[in-house]
Amino acid sequence: MTQQEFAEIASTIPTQPGIYKYYDAANELLYVGKAKHLRKRVSSYFSKTFTSYKTHELVQRIHHIEFTIVNSEQDAFLLENTLIKEFQPKFNINLKDDKSYPFIVIKKEPFPRVFFTRRRINDGSKYFGPYTSVVKVKELLDFIKQNILLRTCKLNLTDSNIKKGKFKVCLEYHLGNCKGPCEGLQTEEDYNEELNQLANLLKGNLSSVVQHFKKEMKDHAERMEFEKAQIYQKKIEHLLSYQSKSTVVNTSIGKVDAFSILEDGNIAYINYLAVSNGAIVQTKTIILEKKLEETAAEVLAFGIAQLRSTFGSDATELIVPFEIDYPETDIIITVPKGGDKKKLLDLSEKNVNYFKEDLRKKKMLNLEEKTADEKLEVLVQLQKDLQLPDIPVHIECFDNSNFQGSYPVSAMVCFLNGQPAKAEYRRYKVKTVTGINDFASMAEVVYRRYKRLIDEGKSLPQLVIIDGGKGQLSAAMQSIATLRGQDGSKPSAPNHPSSAGSLTVQNRLDSLTVIGLAKNEEEIFFPGDTQSIKLPWDSESLKLIRRIRDEVHNHGITFHRNLRSKGTFKNELEQVKGIGDATIDLLLKEFRSVKNIKLATVDELEKIIGKAKTKILTDYFKQT
Repeated sequence: MTQQEFAEIASTIPTQPGIYKYYDAANELLYVGKAKHLRKRVSSYFSKTFTSYKTHELVQRIHHIEFTIVNSEQDAFLLENTLIKEFQPKFNINLKDDKSYPFIVIKKEPFPRVFFTRRRINDGSKYFGPYTSVVKVKELLDFIKQNILLRTCKLNLTDSNIKKGKFKVCLEYHLGNCKGPCEGLQTEEDYNEELNQLANLLKGNLSSVVQHFKKEMKDHAERMEFEKAQIYQKKIEHLLSYQSKSTVVNTSIGKVDAFSILEDGNIAYINYLAVSNGAIVQTKTIILEKKLEETAAEVLAFGIAQLRSTFGSDATELIVPFEIDYPETDIIITVPKGGDKKKLLDLSEKNVNYFKEDLRKKKMLNLEEKTADEKLEVLVQLQKDLQLPDIPVHIECFDNSNFQGSYPVSAMVCFLNGQPAKAEYRRYKVKTVTGINDFASMAEVVYRRYKRLIDEGKSLPQLVIIDGGKGQLSAAMQSIATLRGQDGSKPSAPNHPSSAGSLTVQNRLDSLTVIGLAKNEEEIFFPGDTQSIKLPWDSESLKLIRRIRDEVHNHGITFHRNLRSKGTFKNELEQVKGIGDATIDLLLKEFRSVKNIKLATVDELEKIIGKAKTKILTDYFKQT
């Protein structure tokens, strides 16, 4: 929509508060916005020059505009958030985490059950939550079970069913976890009182629950029921212990919501702490993606509305790091400078910073999600940890694979600039080795790989990882030494120009560092060293090495599986009539090669496959 086209409809735009919706020519919703004066707000998009390319692009795509008039700025604010959450227009702030959360429900039924659910049904039941962690919900339910006596069965406890004596108390009654409403041993009034205490506990109002238990304890003591009184005393101690652990600020603060925000480019992280009577009863950090030129205050206000809606907050005070325009009525906005509320805000900021840093560390395990700077950071750290002469921007890793001690193959993977370069992956059928010999197999494939790179004038890696211990590493170094011995001090492959083309083979191989990685302990060996080194288990360097190792494992196993499924592997045993695949697998698993099977005694063979099949096999060997 051009400025001239907009000018023709400007006078028709309402001047009341409301929301506006921008659509493109295909009638796709592009953007939803709120305004206390619709005409002024919408006109601003067509009367000023935007520095943001995205905003300029939005205006260019607008084909037509729709409006919804509401009674107040607050209503416009709430409607905007609802529409954004429902339709997720491409130019609005994007909530990147919008999954469903669990609830604790008090079911609407006689003697209501209390349980965990993800489905919220409008059947009159009471729902508490949502909660951000299933583990925490289950911990809370366990805590409730220890302190509030409620039934856990699914019986239909109508008054008529109870009077007819249809049910008998179960083990939970005898364990003291239920008062037996199924046999009429507990009145509905008494059961509802337990539910009231449950509701107080879920709302964080533990003092009311403690006072109720104190009254019960006193009543039992007055009736000389000291064992029952002692049970309530232990519950009180349990609750007070729970309260002392959960209280983080002064209990006089009451019910408040604390929010903090951390911006990183077009991504914003918002942390939410719901506090009731000094205890944190809910916590969540969300990620928002800014699309236009939204300020931190606008993003925070949007995030607050989303979080309060998701978690059903009715707190009337918001603690925030700076002033925001939050039009919801009867809400107090507090920007604390000191005291308990400032401590709460500091705690929220601590959480949002931890969340961002934790997310960054987790991304290190998946290099494709990293920025170029993050990838380089890991490689520099790896260079430092292994004391490499150069940053290992080119890494290769080798691994041998076999099936039940037979059919040897090898695989190689290549990582360039910290990420897989799958076009450079290689698979090798071992050619020069008879039987299973990991060391000889490793020597063969390492020689073949770098002989080819040298002949073709291609660059060699800065780091080679041999998946195995000292034996495999020594075998690989023998191949490197053989290649060095072939150096005639002539330029390598002059017809294949490369960055390494003018260097001798000796010089090129000298720039290559080879290490061995022990399979179980993740120890790293250097050639000639008697002692291994161990990197910290959570270091970014070891995480990268682990990923490369896992990649070469998967590459080799996939190759091996494909060859077996295609019938590429053939051996002499398959020619023996009366000897099936299952028997062959047993023999190879035990003896590891056909050669060893031929050398085995009759007694050794009979222990594995029995007399009949042993005779078939030995008769075949005698004829060949």
